[in-house]
Amino acid sequence: MTKNFVIKWLDEPQKHDYRAAGSYLTLSFGHQAAGNAAEELQRAGMSSFAAKDIFRASGLSLLGVSNSHVARDQARITLGEKLSPLLLFTDKLHSRLIIADGYHRLCAVYKIDEDAMIPCKIV
Repeated sequence: MTKNFVIKWLDEPQKHDYRAAGSYLTLSFGHQAAGNAAEELQRAGMSSFAAKDIFRASGLSLLGVSNSHVARDQARITLGEKLSPLLLFTDKLHSRLIIADGYHRLCAVYKIDEDAMIPCKIV
């Protein structure tokens, strides 16, 4: 892991991130619940959590740099481009954290600095 790069972030997630989060959540919760969650995410305030903590809470595996999306996001970090914050959903019924949007960005950041604080919206 290298900590030679400053990871820059947009102040707010991009509009298309909310649509992507809603689409992803639809796979597990159906259209109505996913739409409600996406609307809640739009209204939520910003938070931040360490990359390693988001991974631990989600239970997901780290994607390698051979993944084209992770590689693209790592390149954006090295070029000093700003990344969009993550959108997180807490599935209280199953006691798990769902990365509704930003999984590839999280993997890219983690590879550079697992302690990096990642801005996100969480509901």
